[in-house]
Amino acid sequence: MFSFSDNVNDMFARRCVWVNGPVIVGAGPSGLAVGACLKEQGVPCVILERSDCIASLWQKRTYDRLKLHLPKQFCQLPKFPFPQHYPEYPSKRQFIEYLESYARHFGIIPQFNECVQSAKYDEVCRLWRVKTVSAYGSEVEYICQWLVVATGENAERVVPEIDGLKDFGGEVIHACDYKSGDKFRGKKVVVVGCGNSGMEVSLDLCNHDAQPSMVCRSAVHVLPREIFGKSTFELAMLLMSWLPLWLVDKILLILTWFILGDIEKYGLKRPSIGPLQLKNSQGKTPVLDIGALEKIRAGKVKVVPGIKKFSRGTVELVTGEKLEADSVVLATGYCSNVPYWLQESEFFSKNGYPKAQFPNNWKGKSGLYAVGFTKRGLAGASADAIRIAKDIGKVHKEDLKQKKQKVPTHRRCISTF
Repeated sequence: MFSFSDNVNDMFARRCVWVNGPVIVGAGPSGLAVGACLKEQGVPCVILERSDCIASLWQKRTYDRLKLHLPKQFCQLPKFPFPQHYPEYPSKRQFIEYLESYARHFGIIPQFNECVQSAKYDEVCRLWRVKTVSAYGSEVEYICQWLVVATGENAERVVPEIDGLKDFGGEVIHACDYKSGDKFRGKKVVVVGCGNSGMEVSLDLCNHDAQPSMVCRSAVHVLPREIFGKSTFELAMLLMSWLPLWLVDKILLILTWFILGDIEKYGLKRPSIGPLQLKNSQGKTPVLDIGALEKIRAGKVKVVPGIKKFSRGTVELVTGEKLEADSVVLATGYCSNVPYWLQESEFFSKNGYPKAQFPNNWKGKSGLYAVGFTKRGLAGASADAIRIAKDIGKVHKEDLKQKKQKVPTHRRCISTF
């Protein structure tokens, strides 16, 4: 990689940087996986990260008690297994240490504190132009043949518009800002959302002597994390290698009923579609219970229906019931931020996800790729990373072999700045 500046006397002038390989936007697990796989292919790359660390979601926007919900063998990144001494479900700290070891092992050093403002394909030069601004205000334009979008499905928090929320008066935070229930001791807390985050935050609040009420507005699948001593996810994968998906769903729900019993009497209604089919069709992940259901049965976590409106210190439900509350935790999930910076509409849809369905949603046109958008967790991101690196590596090796580098053309394009 080599760079040049429009004005060498002005350190804050926008610099133009030519990248011999792809630019990867995002230094989370997905971006790191692509970077490592490209290294194995002998392809250089630049990873841009808006935060000051790798895996900023894990390091800065997760609660303390978080652990991987799936066994470690389904969460490891390509070409680098978890340490053998790690437990089956590594903790947040262990997973971060694993990612840091991963980056060191492959010599991955992202460009930190560089927020991508825009990325656009230049039809004339047939190159991508990626404009960034640093935390200090300096601007850089990266010019490259390939662009890998690795910002993932959880780039930005989702904050719903609920009538009266601004007038509530108590503390209102998103789950990404929740660390521990310690400061909520003795308080009445409304947790909005009943997914894995909502369930786990409610459990953590309960363990810290708070009084949580969990809002369950829609139907949700709750499965045991393990069945007969085996990971539910692992069992599902095993069954799917022999049986059709609909039958696997039936088997999982029958086994779940025997283990967890009838959960609908606690206010947790199940969707009419099976858990795996729902995950595949709508991307909705089933909840893997790690103790919240026991608290719900014991009445320590109250499950309530949707919210109609907030008022000062009070939450009115759609049933007309009113709850007193001191604080609110919005476990309302995350969304993609791709539409805010990527100027492209053929491959990505308006919601920031590739239009094509898995397994064909990793490659677009003109050197555009996406990783971490499969709605299949870290295993899906790893599979995408391997495909992307092989695809780029093949072209890169052909270019080197034929000695047909397009540097003169690139220089003509760049010199117009």
